[in-house]
Amino acid sequence: MIKSLRESKATLSALVERAARGEETVITVRGRPRARLCPIPMQTSSGHRTWARQLREIREKYSVGKRDSGQAIMDALRDERT
Repeated sequence: MIKSLRESKATLSALVERAARGEETVITVRGRPRARLCPIPMQTSSGHRTWARQLREIREKYSVGKRDSGQAIMDALRDERT
């Protein structure tokens, strides 16, 4: 499906629902394709671990010293699952 940016803004919720069901939408600006709205693959538990590892690596790389409470939140969520 192809939609203009103006149409996309007006119907974004519906487009997101369609993407979640597997349909892709190309968004155009002045008739030229500029973006694509598509579904994201469902992550398995191993994919979730990969995401968490990548998040830790990024935090370590860009940390400016004091750690925020994000790690505490991740730990709490992890404890709730077990």
